[in-house]
Amino acid sequence: MSNSNEDKSLLPSFSEVSDKSDQNHLKLLGVVALLSFLFGIAGAVFGSAFLGERGLSITSLGDVRTVSVDESSAVIDVVNKSSPAVVSIIVSKDLNKIPGYSTSPFNFGPIPDVQEIGGGTGFIITDDGLIMTNKHVVEDTTATYTVLTTDGKKYDATVLSRDPVNDIALVKIDASGLPTLILGDSANLEIGQSVIAIGNSLGQYQNTVTTGVVSGIGRSITASGGSTAEQLEGVIQTDAAINPGNSGGPLLDIGGSVIGINTAIDSQGQLLGFAIPINDAKRDLDSFRKFGRIVKPFLGIRYVLINQTLKEENNLEVDYGALIVSGGTPSNPAVIPGSAADKAGLRENDIILEINGKKIEQENSLAAELKNFNPDDQVTMKILSRGEEKTITVTLGESK
Repeated sequence: MSNSNEDKSLLPSFSEVSDKSDQNHLKLLGVVALLSFLFGIAGAVFGSAFLGERGLSITSLGDVRTVSVDESSAVIDVVNKSSPAVVSIIVSKDLNKIPGYSTSPFNFGPIPDVQEIGGGTGFIITDDGLIMTNKHVVEDTTATYTVLTTDGKKYDATVLSRDPVNDIALVKIDASGLPTLILGDSANLEIGQSVIAIGNSLGQYQNTVTTGVVSGIGRSITASGGSTAEQLEGVIQTDAAINPGNSGGPLLDIGGSVIGINTAIDSQGQLLGFAIPINDAKRDLDSFRKFGRIVKPFLGIRYVLINQTLKEENNLEVDYGALIVSGGTPSNPAVIPGSAADKAGLRENDIILEINGKKIEQENSLAAELKNFNPDDQVTMKILSRGEEKTITVTLGESK
């Protein structure tokens, strides 16, 4: 039995422990408990510091712990850096220049009645005021254009060049030291990657930001805007909300580089927006710097891309290529008289199989392949004409 005069206050629950081995065991337990306590404190200190670096702080209230989040994300960083380079484009026009409209009831000549008739978006690509936008935003040659920056400044704008084929235009303002956006690379986009759209939504909510993902690539659409409808190939599909007024604004990747120019929406669906790949716009920029205007090669045919269904329905010999077809009226011939195609001997129902050895198919359309050339370039085409395969040389013209 243990001595009744022994001090038992340190280990009261083990008052009956007497042998030496048990006491050693208890000492070991005590050391383990002490080390656990010390490591717990160290973990709390280092953990708090680790979380603090990430905008998180932990507060203890009795047995309840709360975590506060100081939100900081890549999206917010991109928006803060990019927004100053995104501009609103205001379209104005003297309504007296519209046939049948006049505000003067007398014969003193028309009274100027300049009003805003539309708007869109653009983005600055050089610090001296070169701006990219959509062609359909600035297509009216009788209108005047004003650029509004995020700091509230207004500039008269001049349209330098409009792409004759694609929905791209270059606009210039007289300024210096402007913020700019970086033109990225749209060649290797992946479905599902995050994107950010910024634009003058509905023509009144300047620099509205929406986010989403790349929903599809290589789409072909017929876009109606302004006074014309045009076929756009190889466009980017996104679920980032794009509204009227966003046209011409940038579609950015999570690093803040422009990967597309927002151009169209599908009004029959929800969150179906489309953007022109920035690599198309970069080719236009190179063309403008080389020629002083955007030039595009012109072949001069109407065509449809062949697939398995079209082959079976029309009893064709191949399931790929571009079939030359007419529009059904004299004003829409299969081959435009005097064009490069006409001079090379191409005719209705001929099939263009390859250009410079590259197969023409759904994933590599004729229009997509022609983007790689300039007017006056010579290309070699493999064609199927009246059941006979042959190779011809075509000197490309220039789109007007």
